[in-house]
Amino acid sequence: MKLISRSLTKIKHKLRKTSKVILAGLLICLVVRLLPYFAPLRAADIAQNQLAMQFSDRNGLPLGTLLTRDQEHTSVIPLNQVSPQFIHAILAAEDGSFYDHGALDMKAVVRASKEAIHAKRVVSGASTITMQLARMLDPVPRSFSGKLSEVWLSWRLAAGMNKDEILSAYINRLPMGGNIYGVEAAARTYFSIPASELNLAQASLLAAIPNNPTYFNPYEHRERLKQRQKYVLNRMVQEKYISGAIAARTHTEKVVFQSRQQGIIAAPHFLFWLANQIPPTPVEKQGYVSPLLTGARGDQSVIRTTINRPLQQFIEAQVQQVISSLAANNVHDAAALVIDNRTGEVLAYVGSPDYFNEAKLGRNDGVQALRQPGSTLKPFVYELALEKDLIHPNTILADVPAHYAIPGAKLYSPTDYTERFLGPVRVRIALANSLNVPAVRVLEKVGVETFLERLHQLGFEHLNQTPEHYGLGLTLGSGEVTLWELARAYVTMARLGDAIPLVSTFSNSPSRSPKSKIRLEKFATQGNPAYNFSQNSTTIWQLITNMLSDSHARATAFGVDSVLNLPFASAVKTGTSSNFRDTWTVGFTTDYTVATWVGNFNGEPMRQVSGVTGAAPLWNRIMLHLHEHQEPAGFPPPEGLVQLPVCAISGLRPTPDCTSVVQEYFYPEDKIAYEGENKFNLPPEYDEWLAKQQQSNFTSTNLRILSPHNGDLFLVYPGEEAKQKLEFKLAGNKFAPVEWWLNGEKLDTNSTNSLFWYLRPGKWTLEARSGEMSDKISFQVELASLKPTRRGFSISNS
Repeated sequence: MKLISRSLTKIKHKLRKTSKVILAGLLICLVVRLLPYFAPLRAADIAQNQLAMQFSDRNGLPLGTLLTRDQEHTSVIPLNQVSPQFIHAILAAEDGSFYDHGALDMKAVVRASKEAIHAKRVVSGASTITMQLARMLDPVPRSFSGKLSEVWLSWRLAAGMNKDEILSAYINRLPMGGNIYGVEAAARTYFSIPASELNLAQASLLAAIPNNPTYFNPYEHRERLKQRQKYVLNRMVQEKYISGAIAARTHTEKVVFQSRQQGIIAAPHFLFWLANQIPPTPVEKQGYVSPLLTGARGDQSVIRTTINRPLQQFIEAQVQQVISSLAANNVHDAAALVIDNRTGEVLAYVGSPDYFNEAKLGRNDGVQALRQPGSTLKPFVYELALEKDLIHPNTILADVPAHYAIPGAKLYSPTDYTERFLGPVRVRIALANSLNVPAVRVLEKVGVETFLERLHQLGFEHLNQTPEHYGLGLTLGSGEVTLWELARAYVTMARLGDAIPLVSTFSNSPSRSPKSKIRLEKFATQGNPAYNFSQNSTTIWQLITNMLSDSHARATAFGVDSVLNLPFASAVKTGTSSNFRDTWTVGFTTDYTVATWVGNFNGEPMRQVSGVTGAAPLWNRIMLHLHEHQEPAGFPPPEGLVQLPVCAISGLRPTPDCTSVVQEYFYPEDKIAYEGENKFNLPPEYDEWLAKQQQSNFTSTNLRILSPHNGDLFLVYPGEEAKQKLEFKLAGNKFAPVEWWLNGEKLDTNSTNSLFWYLRPGKWTLEARSGEMSDKISFQVELASLKPTRRGFSISNS
């Protein structure tokens, strides 16, 4: 008896213990299930705040409607403004018992689990519309922890929102192919109708897309979409929304999709850029979306932009043509910007050849993209040097090999892509032909920090590194700028230093001025010198404009009849970044500034395409079109300067020996020096260059021994004396006889400007005489102690 009693006691104890465990488990489950009600998500918490915006050009012609501020098309509408046909279709396709279960459909979970166990793989999902909405709001990895996070968020949604609110939030976020989200955006994009007017065929097709928007993209996979539509219609029959006959008839109905342009007629890059510049309205800030503000913003005023639609469409076509003609050179992208110089209004803005071609990165905006500007910044360093009186219009610059020691880096030796040097050049020639070495020499005079400050004043806000970061390469394009910034700076040049902000909308539009305009006005009110250039600088801007519009000055690099030469006055500058990755052409007339870029968004180098062959043809076409009916006025000559004849090579008053005489501007105070000096004596930095020149192409007023140099020491190896020769080379003489004297002994030679002499040990004094001119240098030759492994002589560095 005692044994039975003891057994019963043990059983009661176990039952009591098990009951406690079960109760504890149930309590935990209850607490977990109730927790979402302490942190519910309500409709206002997940409200979509963007409103659609409608744009027109300057003359009222429509440009397009953006359904959001960014590159994702969406539009928010209440559930009662959606066609019942679509609501039935999406419920049947995605969650037939949506109104009958909670955040989770336990029947579907059990069914999916059984099918997965039986097939040893996932056969069907169990996600409800609430769970799908949770995934849209907070995308998480498809893992166990991710699924738990999704369930938790679903419970919070169900705790704070009713079924209609959840469904409304869901259908406004549905991915509908490409960058289109929500049923309203899809209806307007694909069929040009509001979601309330969708018929059964259209609704069933749209309801078929969200399952896999890329796979069922209506523009690329129409047949796949039709198969999915058939599934949607069959589900609608199963849910008793329609009959089988109606489903069959609907599936055969032809539905026409609109073009890919998705509500945009012209200037898509501009519209998206502008939409992000316009401050949010109070309605958007509060997160409340009125039915009157949905869709195409029906009662709202159209935003009137400064764009000229016919001009915009012309340039869009020209961009595609130019890119097509350069395809063989691995050129795929281009951008263009047109500005009215008088007002700063943006007349055309083309960001890529085809915004809607996603495969070719068409959405990239070449107007706002950061790229290396090549030589397009050179005019501003010359302007600054002239302004600071570091150079004059008649200054001669040395386009000869130069080397700069950069701490912690290799020796910097700037060259042009032709790897040729022109020797002594006027400022005009250096700038017009975009010579690199003279530009670097001028920047060295100005100072990198000073030039960088000027570029900031001109609006190059992305050049935000230290002067040491850019170095002397800044004038050659070592930084990164945008086409927008370049165009704005050249508008300042066209306006002779009078800077104005670029304007993209008119004041009577519902938008405020873009951010860029506000920033420039801020700079101007602070007295920033970039926007208050002195009156004296007007003359210098006129001089720079005169140089950039001189087709004869740039003939050496670009030829007399290049695409840069127009039948009317225009100033222009090209640029090519390293490895031919970017080509630029920026220029202006008195009326317009045009900036063009040609290159590749993916950074691939083009094949031998420079600014004049890449971006310049596009610039040329745009300029000719702009002035097709009326030529622009000419540029005014630089005020207060005088033109005087100079020798093209020396920049000095012409002598009888000068073979080419040109006109150049002078400051009045330089006229006295001009009258009194015309001797052309080049400093030693030209020696290396002179030694490589054909003597018939260069004259000077003095003789100079170029080789050897004064103080040179040569080593000759024993037994090799009769084999090793040294060249004596002379500059400054054209055809006159020359006498060569070595240690006071006249050399017997018929040579004039060059001869070879067998090396002999000793100290030597070499003299060249021609008429009243002469030059003398000393050098030394010593015997070497070791025989070389190869023939030749050595020059000592000691």
